[in-house]
Amino acid sequence: MPRILLVDDDDESREALSMLLRLRGFEVVEARDGQSGLDALEDEAPHLVLMDMNMPDIDGWEATRRLKALPGGAAVPVVGLSAHALARDRDRAVAAGCVAFHTKPVEIEELVETIEAQLGGS
Repeated sequence: MPRILLVDDDDESREALSMLLRLRGFEVVEARDGQSGLDALEDEAPHLVLMDMNMPDIDGWEATRRLKALPGGAAVPVVGLSAHALARDRDRAVAAGCVAFHTKPVEIEELVETIEAQLGGS
């Protein structure tokens, strides 16, 4: 079962998305901020990370850059999530290392398609 690390500081958003992903057959590990997401990367060995880009302290852009610099981190696909739908936010996420970007509220079918494409159709 593919393991997804979901990093989001908003409890309601994180819990709702976790539930939807679990219903689709994914194992979901949750982290509530950028630092705990980075810590979970080594402990949980996720197949993919869903990263909220707008978080306090270590935001998603910085957390993604740090994640990609970790041993083995470059191989883990990161999908950026944000309530901001501007092209510059998408460009900034890709520049930080995200393979894709989805705006919130997330369209679950589109997100699952992205996840499956990144995981090789799992």
